[in-house]
Amino acid sequence: MDSTVPRVAFVCVQNAGRSQMAAAFARREADARDLDVEVVTGGTDPADAVHPEVVEAMAEVGFDLSDSQPREIDTAELETCRLVATMGCSTLELDADVDVRDWALSDPHGEDSERVREIRDEVESRVERVFDDLEADVAAPDPPTETDSV
Repeated sequence: MDSTVPRVAFVCVQNAGRSQMAAAFARREADARDLDVEVVTGGTDPADAVHPEVVEAMAEVGFDLSDSQPREIDTAELETCRLVATMGCSTLELDADVDVRDWALSDPHGEDSERVREIRDEVESRVERVFDDLEADVAAPDPPTETDSV
């Protein structure tokens, strides 16, 4: 991937719920807004599979996560990102250039369908706000440099 393309990461411990939802919504937002953004997701201690209640809730809104596989993500990978959103489990210490946002969202694992939907909808809303910010950054002109005024 081109190093000038911004990377956005969604991280939680197991990478089996909130971060998987966020990555799916983020890919949709990038496509819908025609933004060249690389979306990555991972966990610090990945589960074996995405939680079934998350797969079900996301299917209700048109996403198939049945083949999604939780994966490990490390600090080195996260430090290549413009923005890292953690799902309420942030203990990350990354370079100052990385915008780290801790969303403090409830874990959907083991929750009833109604609660999982509430979490899903909150994740979607937060992803949309991230992309509002990214879109504004991409649209903003670069600040003038000294050579521009000469």
